[in-house]
Amino acid sequence: MRVYVTGNITVDETWAISDIPKKGSSIHGNKISQDIGGKGANQAILLARCGIETTLIAAVGNDSNGSWIREQIRAEPLRLLPEKLFPCHSDTSIIFNSEDGDNAIVTATVAADSLSLAEITQALTGAQPGDVLLQQGNFSLEKTRSLFELARANGMIAVFNPSPVKPEFAQLWPLVDIAVLNEHEAELLKPAGVKTLVITHGSQGASLKTADKTQFCAATPAQAIDTTGAGDTFLAVMLASALLRQSEIDELALTHASKAAAITVSRPGTHSAFPNIAELNALLQN
Repeated sequence: MRVYVTGNITVDETWAISDIPKKGSSIHGNKISQDIGGKGANQAILLARCGIETTLIAAVGNDSNGSWIREQIRAEPLRLLPEKLFPCHSDTSIIFNSEDGDNAIVTATVAADSLSLAEITQALTGAQPGDVLLQQGNFSLEKTRSLFELARANGMIAVFNPSPVKPEFAQLWPLVDIAVLNEHEAELLKPAGVKTLVITHGSQGASLKTADKTQFCAATPAQAIDTTGAGDTFLAVMLASALLRQSEIDELALTHASKAAAITVSRPGTHSAFPNIAELNALLQN
């Protein structure tokens, strides 16, 4: 079973600030790191590190950041399509980390928007029934819907993490098999009819809802240094845990995901904070 992640890949710049700025304010900050990011890339990298055959379908610009992105991806057990460089700036995320461990993020989507439906469809040519199509909220409603319709027609499992959230994504639930949302997203989109629904509750834990049961998994305690990428870690490891065991999403998958997220939040950065292959292998064996 393979996972195709359609989404974005960015260069993440992380800035340390005293507190999240209010509208109209000017504050001082320090740039502390540059890393690979983007929800699509984050989730794909973690799935691949868990031992899942993963293809990331994302656009990379023809600028210096694009060259740097491709160099970083070559170090991961991951395939990146399309192979061409797009005539635009690579997408960038600016991450503000406050002293209390919280964050705010500004993300560009020019490269992601340049990735056409035809190019994504071409990259999905080898997909088979039972493979997974994983999407986030970086595409338009129309592109996201078309890809889920393609997944349904090809017998793929559709997984949706609607972040960044758009209210119109609520129209897509009939096409989704597995949904992963935080509390804010769940309140806005009111997911209904999804076979498997996971709602994350930050440092409290996560709830799992299926047709016949509801379960809650408490979060693994952690000293949070940087929460960036925690949600992506949780989703990817949860999905990988179930796929490796040929299981539905279950309490063990949530437990594995929580332990992996605890590792991520205990380290600064995004890509550099993720558990490595050895850490994930040890975690998933338990």
